[in-house]
Amino acid sequence: MPKKRIAATLGYLTLAATDTYLAGRSGKAARRARYVTKPLLMPALAASTQLASDESGGATVRGVQAAQLFSWGGDVALLGKSEKSFLTGVGSFFAAHVAYIAAFAIARDPHASVTDPGPKTAAAAWLATAPVMAIAAGRKDPTLRLPIAAYAGILSTMFATSTTLKHSLPQGARRRILAGTSLFLISDSLLGAQEFLRKDRSPALESAVMGTYTAGQWLIAEGSAAAARATDSGAASAPGGRHALR
Repeated sequence: MPKKRIAATLGYLTLAATDTYLAGRSGKAARRARYVTKPLLMPALAASTQLASDESGGATVRGVQAAQLFSWGGDVALLGKSEKSFLTGVGSFFAAHVAYIAAFAIARDPHASVTDPGPKTAAAAWLATAPVMAIAAGRKDPTLRLPIAAYAGILSTMFATSTTLKHSLPQGARRRILAGTSLFLISDSLLGAQEFLRKDRSPALESAVMGTYTAGQWLIAEGSAAAARATDSGAASAPGGRHALR
């Protein structure tokens, strides 16, 4: 593994571990420190993604990096404590999930169906969580009800599309992407519980939200980069070389 790639990966993982720790700490010092660590997460991951894909790029990797950019916007917005900051963060992460959906759609198995186990699981997860979260958010503020329901829908759709990737991609890459989207789903569910179902904020839950979120983002990036490397390698070995499929 090239040194630059190792350094970029370690940089992201160090930032993720540090921010996860700080998220569970109270006090002004920890909060001030997160104004440094949290905004650096997605730029570090984007650099790692580029290097991990051997800079071969491809539409799927570009889509993932677009999702990382919107996620950065959400990370920064959620550092604020106002309702406006929260809604801005929700909107930015909504866009991130749209980018992920577009990226996964490029690599979709043409034989996949909405009746496959993955999409059915996603639909069940939405039915189990979205109404509860929307009602709870509405009790806090009626204007939150629709945005939260819509966000739950796009999150579940993102997870569903990650379950329908074509089988020609390496199994390890597909498993990492699926594990990543699953952790993302868990992270946002924990965040919703923290925001709308609990009266008092739990430091342990704050750390759990960031731990699952940063791990999920990393697994999606690593899986997508591995898929890009495999695709690029296959194109290079095909008749006509790299340009045969471009």
